[in-house]
Amino acid sequence: MDPHLLKELNVERRARRAAILVTDLEDGCDRLVRERDVVDGALGSALERAFQSGKSATIEADGRSCFLNVHLPPARLVVIGAVHISQALAPMAALSGFDMTVIDPRTAFATPERFDSVALIAQWPDDALKQVPLDAYTAVAALTHDPKIDDDPLHAALKANCFYVGALGSRKTHAKRVDRLLARGLTLEEINRISAPIGLDIGAASPAEIAVAIMAEIITSLRNRSVTSS
Repeated sequence: MDPHLLKELNVERRARRAAILVTDLEDGCDRLVRERDVVDGALGSALERAFQSGKSATIEADGRSCFLNVHLPPARLVVIGAVHISQALAPMAALSGFDMTVIDPRTAFATPERFDSVALIAQWPDDALKQVPLDAYTAVAALTHDPKIDDDPLHAALKANCFYVGALGSRKTHAKRVDRLLARGLTLEEINRISAPIGLDIGAASPAEIAVAIMAEIITSLRNRSVTSS
């Protein structure tokens, strides 16, 4: 591999940006394609599918045989609120390959005993997110029902273009949330990216069922997010 391309790839990986190393199997030439790059034709379509799936593969495109070596940042899940739903989410996130962090300033809830083997930050989100910067490969789920805790990370998640932003609460609760976020300077287009009520509509009732609905919606959002390689 060209040392210059390797250096470029490592830069992208350190910055948690997706990239694909495309190797022409006929002449051995390599090129690096970033998720925001525009590539036309059948190769562009194949790259888009690869960015969404995260799977490396040999493909035939535009009369050439190429190997797509996909490098996606590890997906992260940041949960605001050390609640029962968060406890149910933890093993599901781990099984689905997500690094999960729980943030809650309420130390009565944010305890290692309740969240064994989960990254736990018992601080206000503004301070905690300095340790866990948000990006396009992060999902944020706000679950406290408390505007003092949820609103700041929701604002931050939308501004960071997180691939998924969800918030617990009824439609009435969310309508009040929309008003608060508008007052903070967010646009309605930005706010409409919030999934609220959170999770796929499967009729979930218990914390475990709600966690299933949330995890399923997060995975759907990750695999169907818009990419700009074509």
